[in-house]
Amino acid sequence: MTARRIRAGLLAAGLLTALGLPGIARAAEECFLVTELKTARVAAKQGLCAARHSPVETFDIPLALLGYEAGFLRSEREPVLNPPAPMAGVPPLSGPAAEPQTPQGWVRHQVAWYGGAVARAVGRERLAAGLHAFLYGNENLSGDPGVPDGFAQSWLSSSLAISPREQVDFLRKMLNGELPVPAEAVGRTVALLKQPETPAGYELFGVSGTGHLRLADAVLDRSRPLGWFVGWAEKGGRTFVFVRFMSLDIPADEPLGVRARRQTLSALAAVLAAQER
Repeated sequence: MTARRIRAGLLAAGLLTALGLPGIARAAEECFLVTELKTARVAAKQGLCAARHSPVETFDIPLALLGYEAGFLRSEREPVLNPPAPMAGVPPLSGPAAEPQTPQGWVRHQVAWYGGAVARAVGRERLAAGLHAFLYGNENLSGDPGVPDGFAQSWLSSSLAISPREQVDFLRKMLNGELPVPAEAVGRTVALLKQPETPAGYELFGVSGTGHLRLADAVLDRSRPLGWFVGWAEKGGRTFVFVRFMSLDIPADEPLGVRARRQTLSALAAVLAAQER
């Protein structure tokens, strides 16, 4: 009965799809994975979860950990940073990205320039050492060829890549206190990730991300979007870590991170409810 309920929830969330049928946007790759924190038991799995892809804004999690460890990030509200000055040939910033931001605003609104400022404050050497200690994906901070300070954008559809399984492993180590960073840095990072929804009565933490796949020659293919939603849900001493990755082989009508988040919320409600039966 539990497996049937979970399958029904995945179907309702749009995670089990008839791929390849005429008129349906065929997924290039997708994964939905939920594991219990304490036991590593797989509560739900759909799709392929081993291939690495750009983490895009989900990299805000390790970046926040290292930013707090370095003392550059001090609280949810400090430091307040101003947006960079306009540059010739670069489209002007708009929305929240055009305004001064706090760490909370950075993660909530996914402000790329703030993340770049955190990376530069931490420094490439310290950032690289942190990713190596975290065993974070391919640990490649080289960025795009010929781009100055490319490491400060390396997670944005660039050189850095991580698989859905590795995302789950990283979050489990963070929540189990197994990463070489102070507990205070973990606690402050967790505070940035709190979400308003409560699927099946669970408190929800997470972050989404949107980007694009690359062609065989590493050129960005803006016709093939990707999206993530990663995090965990906790209630009554039980915690479940989840990841949703998806990509399409045609352009999408919305940011895929938004879609991945919406699908995850729908599926999690059924998966988490089934764990209590």
